[in-house]
Amino acid sequence: MTNNEILRKIRYIYDFSDTKMIELFNLAEYEVDRSTVSDWLKKDDDPMYVELTDRELAIFLNGLIIENRGKREGPTPEPEDPLSNNMILKKMKIALNLQSDDILELFASVDRKLSNHELSAFFRNSNHKSYRPLLDQYLRNFFTALQLKHKPN
Repeated sequence: MTNNEILRKIRYIYDFSDTKMIELFNLAEYEVDRSTVSDWLKKDDDPMYVELTDRELAIFLNGLIIENRGKREGPTPEPEDPLSNNMILKKMKIALNLQSDDILELFASVDRKLSNHELSAFFRNSNHKSYRPLLDQYLRNFFTALQLKHKPN
């Protein structure tokens, strides 16, 4: 999945307006204007399409965390670059206050059975022997499950 696809999916699932998207970036102390957000949300074949960087997606997800969970004490966390699918899933877990059982239920709702062990491998440190990279298909299934949960029709 591209960063732009992820941004579009989150916007669609939660019905975020351009103004709300800008607010989420601002919460993570990143200034962005409406035209830039609009260019990020365009389809890949649009001539005005602009690719969203890993750093910019990490900033947006940090803003989503701050919006839903509140700002932590101290400085705003540095955005990750590069940003892996594992980090994206972890940030979504934090932002949506999901427990492991909630994530397993989401995957099960799209006929993707995972064990606790498999799920925990996605959240481990990349240097850990049991770490497992999260493939695009799993991330796509996660967002599909969120969409089904929040927009059943």
